Formats: sequence, structure tokens, C-alpha cells
Amino acid sequence: MIYPDNAAEKLGFTDIKKLIKAKCLSEAGKELVDKIQPQKRLDQLDKFLRQAHEFKELLLNDAPLPVDHLYPLKPLAEKARVEGVFLSESDFFTVLLSLNTVFAIIRYFNERSGTYPNLEVLFEHLPIEKNIAVAIERVIDEKGKVRANASPALAAILASIAKAEQEARKRIDQVFRTAQQNGWTADGNLTIRDGRLCIPVLAESKRKIKGWIHDESATGQTAFIEPEEVFHLNNQVRDLEFEKRREIVRILTTLTDQLRPYIPLLIDYHNLLTKVDFVRAKALFAIDIEGHMPELAKEASVSLVNARHPLLLLNFKGSGQTVVPLNVTIDQTQRIIVVSGPNAGGKSVCMKTIGLLQLMVQAGLLIPADATSKIGIFNRIFADIGDDQSIESDLSTYSAHLSKMKYFSDHADAKTLVLIDEFGTGTDPMFGGPIAEAVLETLNRKGVRGVVTTHYSNLKIFASNTEGIENASMLFDNVAMRPLYILQTGKPGSSYAFEIAQKIGLNNAILQAAKQKIGAQQKRIDTLLVDLERDKKDVYDAKIAIAQKERQLARLKADNEQLQAYLEDNKKTIINKAKEEAREIIRNANKLVENTISDIKASQADKQKTKLLRQQLDAELNKHTDRPAIPVPKSKQITSQTVSIEVGDWVKIPGTGNEAEVIGVSKNNLVLAVGELRMVKKRNEVEPIAKKNTAKASRTTYHANMSADVANFRPEVDVRGMRTEAALYEIEKYLDKAVMMGFPSLKIVHGKGDGILRRFIRDYLRKYGEVTRLEDEHPDRGGEGITYAYLD
Repeated sequence: MIYPDNAAEKLGFTDIKKLIKAKCLSEAGKELVDKIQPQKRLDQLDKFLRQAHEFKELLLNDAPLPVDHLYPLKPLAEKARVEGVFLSESDFFTVLLSLNTVFAIIRYFNERSGTYPNLEVLFEHLPIEKNIAVAIERVIDEKGKVRANASPALAAILASIAKAEQEARKRIDQVFRTAQQNGWTADGNLTIRDGRLCIPVLAESKRKIKGWIHDESATGQTAFIEPEEVFHLNNQVRDLEFEKRREIVRILTTLTDQLRPYIPLLIDYHNLLTKVDFVRAKALFAIDIEGHMPELAKEASVSLVNARHPLLLLNFKGSGQTVVPLNVTIDQTQRIIVVSGPNAGGKSVCMKTIGLLQLMVQAGLLIPADATSKIGIFNRIFADIGDDQSIESDLSTYSAHLSKMKYFSDHADAKTLVLIDEFGTGTDPMFGGPIAEAVLETLNRKGVRGVVTTHYSNLKIFASNTEGIENASMLFDNVAMRPLYILQTGKPGSSYAFEIAQKIGLNNAILQAAKQKIGAQQKRIDTLLVDLERDKKDVYDAKIAIAQKERQLARLKADNEQLQAYLEDNKKTIINKAKEEAREIIRNANKLVENTISDIKASQADKQKTKLLRQQLDAELNKHTDRPAIPVPKSKQITSQTVSIEVGDWVKIPGTGNEAEVIGVSKNNLVLAVGELRMVKKRNEVEPIAKKNTAKASRTTYHANMSADVANFRPEVDVRGMRTEAALYEIEKYLDKAVMMGFPSLKIVHGKGDGILRRFIRDYLRKYGEVTRLEDEHPDRGGEGITYAYLD
């Protein structure tokens, strides 16, 4: 399917497999990664991709999957299959740990039945056979050793060993103390020699203790003797150890026989663990590259949206750089893309990104592109990348390219993706260009899909005049002289040879001589391409700006509609509430009048009684017509009741002795001017003084402006899209006006985003003494994207 054999490595697919392999926990999982190959069956690919996608969602949004112990079960099952062979203690312990992991995984997905349907297929109809685990746990303890009570015989043997060892130790301790008392022993304690407990005895005293000499020190000064009375006890312990070993072998053999009927099930468990490890590794890699599952298509086509090269993406993550996304479409009408543009402008990366992502999808891997991308199925992928000259095969660079072109022309069809880097290079351009054009014509006639990168002008002209072949170029900023790494289809691009040479400092005389040597026609074409590239960049920038404006307009429109709906809803609520209150007042008034008339009749129209009832009636009715008086200190009641303060009056500020002119009045607040300084004071915080002669015209103009400001001012400010300093400056202006005009609150629309602007604004507002509290808007009307600042 892939030609030549090293094409996958040239495209970077081998490196992708290495990165996935590093995510595996088991050797079996790594072996499965090594076997990854592009597939052609659509249903199979769909299943593989959905499994990786579901596992990625599980890792990101669900509880951790219990995969603590992923040990290979298949080799142990094959070992147990042979009659007469038994598994060791460590083998059974490995089986037990793996079984516990298998059972935990099955229970995990059973608890989430229907949530991950494609992952559930991995263990469909696979039972939890607890008899295996129970049988092993009856014999093997939590440390992986045979239990002391695994059988009655083993328990008896272990008890005998313990008793014999205790007796032997007691005897040798007695002999050792006696030898020490007599001065026969060397420095040191009891020691082990040849697996036997011995006494270190001085060489000159070794005949004084009956026993067997097992060893001597390097100097010959010390002999290590096992006393005669202990020798027989140690032999007894040795015999019991052999009996213990035989009994353990018998127990393990019996347990292996019990396990043998379950060997097919153990192999199924092994396959489950391997697949879970494999899919988990693919999902972890997808998270690293921000991979998504694209749409699959039956036809041979490619439509990538915001695609990025995965290896480049991982490499840039460490340095903090970003990868420019790629958008490209290859289909029936736009079969072959001829990419031109400057050197180091991203042509080869663009082509490799398309080829690598196609290989990844057909291998069941998620790709770093939007989920709206659409990928078809290709039967073959041919690639000519790099220099494949060979001394052994007597192939030059161009010969190697030609041999591939021959293979491509003979074997490619409409279900083939062809990738050719620097098409036609390696020989004289006068001959290489026409040959490349002829090969391209043949491939196009066969309906081949592909990407070709080139600098040849004849290929650009051929692409612009041939149906099925489309020019494309990598954008270049010819002002800053740097590539933008953005692919745009429709027009070819200039190589910017002279511009790049000039930027790196090549001698101007050399450049002028080179320009004289190229043909006038070629020079005009290249100049036209440069101008076209500049126009394309301007159009692209304009499109970006228009798109941003459209998004901002749509957002403002949505906010406006939401605000109108909110006002309309509140308007209805207030009117309904007022109507209900009015009805309640009328009902109460009617009752009050009726009760008053009844009382007057009952008192037989007594004048005093009638007068009192009239006063009560008037007082009750006045509750709904007059505002309650605000209690103020006695000393200040006189000022507020007897002296009215109007615009143009002068007042004195107690405590400072300053005199100020009243330039604005709003409810109980006064806007004062002390020279160029403006401040807001309550009526009861100032004392009126005699008017001063001031310029009436200026005051009248200012007062008129103030009145206009009050009439037009809305206590709402929108700072979305502003930088922090500009937003705070704008808020400060609105806040000052809201305080001066006596508004109870200020609405600040800042948007949600990452919450950074919201945090700065709230920290800033908390420094204002006039701000009493801060609240979010109702969640249905903007929530955390809007802050209400309530003013004192």
C-alpha cells in the first residue's frame, strides 16, 4: 500500500508509532503498536477511530480506568497447557494480579453500560470467572508465596521444621557458651558455612570440640565447626526442607491442573488486556497532540480543517511556539495541488502534514485537526521525498526520482494519494521541467489525488490551464521578508529568490547581474507573482478583519436581543405587579370606607366621633399617596426644610471652611465646584451661604450641558475587547457620572473569556468607597460576563 518502503519513515509515521509505543504499559501492547498498518476497510477504520475517541473521552472526563497490573497471560497459559508442567509461585501471582485487573476493567464498563459502546466490544460476552482467582488465592498469599496452610501436609512439615530448627539452635547456643567460657572461640558470633550454623573456634582449640569442620579463615587462625550433637538435628531440618519442596511442587501441580481447563479463557483475558493497553496508548497520544476524530468518507478525498503536523506540534509545545493551521481540500474536481512559494516557506511541511494525517487516520489514530475535517480511504499512498541516491544500485539523485516517477505512472489510479516534493529537480531545469510536466499530465489523466511542491514556472502555468490541477502557494510577507506558513489555493506563488538573497546580504552587484541574465518574460512573471502575493496577503488580512467584525457584530446583536427580552419581561412583571398592588389598595380602601360609614352610623353621626373617623380614613389613604418622610437630625431638618439649594447657589463645606458653587442637583446629591475640582456631597453635609456674583453665561452653559448629560446618560458601559487600562479608564468615567447623577448602580459588560478582565475590574471597583457591593448578572442574561456595581 505504501511505496517506497521508506515512505512511512520519511513522512514521520514511524516516529508516531514510537511515541505511541512509549505510552504502552505491557510488552504485548508494544508489539501491537509495531503491527499498526494503514487499513482500507471503512467499517474497521470507523470502529478503531471511535474506540480511540471514546477512550480519550474516558481519560479526560471519567474516573481512572483500573489498569495497575498488565502482565502477559498468554505465555503462562501456553506453559500450563503442557501436561506434567506446573506454574511457579511467581507465575501464579502474576496470573492473579492480571485476573484482578481484567475483572476490574469489565466491572468498570459494566457500570457504564452504553456509555462507551465501541470499547465494550473489546470484552463482549467475556465472563468474570472468579473460580480461577479463588483457587489461586487459596494457595498463594498476597506476597506471592505458597500459604502455610495450603495443605495439611505442608502445615505439618513447616511445624516440624520450626521445631527442629528451634532445638538445633538451642543445642548450638549451649555448646557456644561453653566454648566461650573455656576460651576456645575466636572473636565473633555464630556464622553460616555451607548452609549450616557453625561456631568460630581458634585453630589450636578445634580438637576440643567434637564436630565437623566446614571451613577455615583465610589466615588459618579460625575454624568453623558444626558440633556433633547439632549435626543430626540440622540433617533432620534439611530432610524436612526437601519434603517441603516436594509438597509445594505437588500443590502447584494440582493447582496447574485446575487451571488447565480455563486456558482458552486466559488467552481471551490476555487479548483484552493487550487491546486495552493499545487503545489507551492511542488515546493518551491523541490527548498530547490535541487529536480529534474526523468524518470518514468512502471516496478518495481529503478535507483538512485547522490541521497541524503532530510532530511539529509536540516539538513546539516545549518552546511555547504555535503551529500555523493548514486548511486544504483534495477531491474529484481539485485532484492535485501544485504548491509553490519561497524556500523555507512551509511547502514540504504542508505536503508531509497531508500525507502523515492520511496515514494516521487509515491506521485508526486521531489527528490534530478539527472534527469537521473529512478523510476518505486510499488504496495506495506513494511518496517521493528527499534524496534516494544509491551507490549500490548505481542510482543518482535524479535517477532515483525517475524510477519512482515510472512506478507512480504505471501503478497509480484514482484511489492513490501521490506526494512529490520538489518535483522535477535533480537535473537540468530545461529538461527536468518538461519531464515533470509530462508525468503530472499522466497522473492527472488517471484521476490520481496528490500534492506536488515545485519552483518550476512551467508546472505553475500547466496547473493554471489544466482541469483537475490547482495552484496553491505559501503566503509570504514581502515587507517583513518572512514566511507566514499559510496555504492559499487558487494562485501560484513566487520563489522570492532575489528578495531572500537581498535580505541575507548578497552583494547588490551580483543581484543586478543575475537579474540581467534571466529572461525578460520570466522576470515579468516573477514580478507579477510577487505583486499577486502581496494582494493575496492584503485580501487575507481583510478577510480576517471582516470575520472578526462579523463575530463582534453577531455578539452585540445577541446581547442586544437578550437585553431587550429581559427588559420586556421585566416591564410586564412590573406592570402586572403594579396592577395587582392597585387592585389590593382599591379593595382595602373600599373596605375602609365601608367600615368608616358603618362606624359613623353606629355613633349616630356624633361630631367628635365622625371627625376622628375622618382623620383615620385620611391617614390610611395618605399611606398610598405620600412618601414617608426620611428622618434626619434636628439640626439639619431646618436646613433641608426652610432653605432650598438650587443650581448656581453657593454653599460652605463644614470642617474645611471651603466655599463651593452648586453646578448640579440630583435628588439628595449636590455636584459642587471648588475651582477646577469637582465633588459630590449630600444636602445635609453643606451649609447655604449668600450668593456671589459669578459669570452667569458660563454657569448657564455648564448647567445646560449637565442637564443634557443627565438626560442622555445610561448607567451601562461595555468594555469587551478592550485592554485592561482602556477598560478601567472607561469604567472610571461612567462611575463618576453615575455617582454625580445619583444612579443606584452601574452595569459593566466585560464578557467571560478567561476571567482576567473581570478580576481586574472587580479589584479596581472595590477601591471605591461609593461602591457598596458587586453582583453577577442573572445566568440567563449573561451571568459572570456582566457585573453590577451598586452605589451608595
